[in-house]
Amino acid sequence: MIKITEIKAKSIIAKSGLPDSDFVINPYRGCQHGCLYCYAKFMARFSNHHGPWGRFLDVKINAADLIPQNTNKYKNKSIVMASVTDPYQPMERKYKLTREILTKLIPLKPKLCMLTKSDLIVRDIDLLKKFDQCSAGISLSLLDDQIRKEVESGASAVEQRINALKELKKAKIFTVLFMSPLLPELSPWPEIILKTKKFVDEFWFENLNVKADNWLELSIWLKKKYPRLLKKYREIYFTKNNYWPKLKQQIKQFCQNNRVRHQIYFH
Repeated sequence: MIKITEIKAKSIIAKSGLPDSDFVINPYRGCQHGCLYCYAKFMARFSNHHGPWGRFLDVKINAADLIPQNTNKYKNKSIVMASVTDPYQPMERKYKLTREILTKLIPLKPKLCMLTKSDLIVRDIDLLKKFDQCSAGISLSLLDDQIRKEVESGASAVEQRINALKELKKAKIFTVLFMSPLLPELSPWPEIILKTKKFVDEFWFENLNVKADNWLELSIWLKKKYPRLLKKYREIYFTKNNYWPKLKQQIKQFCQNNRVRHQIYFH
C-alpha cells in the first residue's frame, strides 16, 4: 500500500546539478516505481516519510501554478523533467501534473528533456510536439522482463517502453534510450542498441551510483537471486579496478561501429 499525500510546493523549477542541464522539475516527491537501485532514495531524508522507497508519494498539487509566465528566463535553457522522481509514474494518470506543467512550459520555449520509465509519456505526444526543442528519454537497461519485475517492480514492462520509443519517433520527437544504470552481466547493452537503433536518436549510458543509499537493497537481491554476481559487484564498485574505463571504450567502439549517437555518464 502506498501512502499518497497532497502537498503545496513553494517552488517547482530548480537549478540543476546534472550534466548538460540548467534546470530540473520534479512534480512529485517519491516514486511509485520503487526501483531497488534508485539513486533518489536519499530524498526520503527530506520528508517525514520513514517507509520503504516506493511506498510513499507526495503530490505537488500546485506545481503547474508555480510555472512563471511572460518571462525569457528559460528560453533556450535546458529543463529536465525529472531528476529525482518519475514524471509519468502511475499517479500521473490521476493528477496529470506533468501534463499541466508541459502546457505552461510551451510558451517559455525551453530545451525540454523528459526522462521516464513509463510508456504513459505517449499520452503527451501532442504537447511534446509543440516544443521547438524537445527530447524524450526512456530509461531501459534490461530486456528480461522477469528481472525487470524484481528490480523495477512499478515501472512499465520492457516491451511497453520499447513501443513508446517507436511512437515517439513516429511523432518526430527526438528519442533517447537511457541505459541507467548499467548492471554488470544483467544489462545486455549491445543487444538493446541493435534492437532499438532504428527508432532511437541517441543512446545514453550511466553506471550505478552506489553512494545514494541504494547498495543495501540491491546487494540483498543479488545475494538471493545471483549470489555469484554479488562478489563481482563488490569488486567492481568497492575496489580499485578498470572495469568502467574498459567498458566505456567498448561502448564507444560499438556505437561507432553501428553509427549511433551516444553519451556516457559514468561516475
